[in-house]
Amino acid sequence: MSEAPDPEVVELATKIFDLARQGRTEELVAYVDAGVPANLTNDRGDSLVMLAAYHGHAEAVRALLDRGAEADRVNDRGQTPLAGAAFKGETDVTRALLEAGADPSAGTPSAVDTARMFARTELLELFGVQ
Repeated sequence: MSEAPDPEVVELATKIFDLARQGRTEELVAYVDAGVPANLTNDRGDSLVMLAAYHGHAEAVRALLDRGAEADRVNDRGQTPLAGAAFKGETDVTRALLEAGADPSAGTPSAVDTARMFARTELLELFGVQ
């Protein structure tokens, strides 16, 4: 039998995930620097990097990656932050993830497949494919 999560912990985690979504980099990294795992994930497996990437916050993505977050961490649906950035057409986020070694072929669908699906030719060029 598992215990119900502490409401204060849930509230703090929700706040941290919201900081990633909102791109509030300084506040977000203050929590990570204080001990919050850089690869913290929510109940859907979305990491802080995934949330920052999907919402177009390249600075937050870079800061998290600099603190050890995984560029290719997949969520529960098999999606990567790079595929999320490709879906949203976030070129700066895509560059940040690629600079950190993200694999455009990882995940389902991959970032390459996603860019093709949405005719994001500028991203396909960054991935080195057509």
